Amino acid sequence: MYRLFGRLAVAGLALVLATGVATAQSKPKVSIAIGGAGCLCYLPTVLAQQLGEFDKAGVTVEMINFKGGSQALTAVLGGSADVVSGYFDHCVNLAAKNQAMQSIVVYDRFPGFALVVAPKGGITSVKDLAGKNVGVSAPGSSTHFFLNYILRKAGVDPSSVGVIGVGLDSTAVAAMEQGKVDAAIMLDPAITLLQGKFKDLKILSDTRTQKDTLDVFGGEYPGGALYTRADWITKNEAAAQALASAMVATLGWIHSHTPEEIMARMPQDIVGPDKALYLAALKNTLPMYSTTGKMDPKGAQAVLAVFSQSVPEIAKANIDLSTTYTNRFVGKAPTGAAAK
Repeated sequence: MYRLFGRLAVAGLALVLATGVATAQSKPKVSIAIGGAGCLCYLPTVLAQQLGEFDKAGVTVEMINFKGGSQALTAVLGGSADVVSGYFDHCVNLAAKNQAMQSIVVYDRFPGFALVVAPKGGITSVKDLAGKNVGVSAPGSSTHFFLNYILRKAGVDPSSVGVIGVGLDSTAVAAMEQGKVDAAIMLDPAITLLQGKFKDLKILSDTRTQKDTLDVFGGEYPGGALYTRADWITKNEAAAQALASAMVATLGWIHSHTPEEIMARMPQDIVGPDKALYLAALKNTLPMYSTTGKMDPKGAQAVLAVFSQSVPEIAKANIDLSTTYTNRFVGKAPTGAAAK
């Protein structure tokens, strides 16, 4: 009798272990290339990992951090990562080159860029940037695109400006403080960190709020999104659904918690030693985050309009914007293998 119970217990344990292994094995694994994890523009992606939302949605995620969005994109195009956590405008830019990239969830309503003058730069207007060195996260990144747009809008030839990759976080702050660049396209928390050190810091252009974004672009302009190759989405529908569901859940969590609670869940190496300044930057950034994860078609059109003004190839490309994003994964529960 005892032997029978013993055998049943062993068999039961084996079944539980086997089921657990099978479940783990059935969960899709996805690598996300992120264009600067320390930037608050990418906070929803990092926070989704910290909250365990990817795991809850049924997907195992590996984060790979890069200096800028263009490098994260290169990793996905080269096959060393699956999905980019970066700016949607790359999807539009690549569509002009017949490379099908598509966003599956948008987490930033505004781009959050600011054109900041170095503390001792002596620059008072965008026109003063001609012949100067300006920092961007990485050449070819969204910050670079934004710089070109602002320059052209002010009547400055982008080729007259030296472009230097300075990253997005502490490296960007250091480049500004040390005078390696005369100005830079920056995002929070780096902007707020500099403002904390230099009270009279000059900002020539800002897109961290709805009003500022409307002033610069004439409409809302989507920023951070999860996007990838269209063929990857076709082959990995369950994983794409899980990623979108996890991000939407995270956006809901952000808007139902205090800035202090959000900061407490972020990795300490990202928050840094000055928690007060990080918290101030986070408070400035919160209005930027989407509540739905959906792409507003008008926002996608704004991206195309901006690029068409500064990139002749895009103006001539006759891009079908509907191919650069999809809202079909947003607001749905995970399905298939990713739901197990």
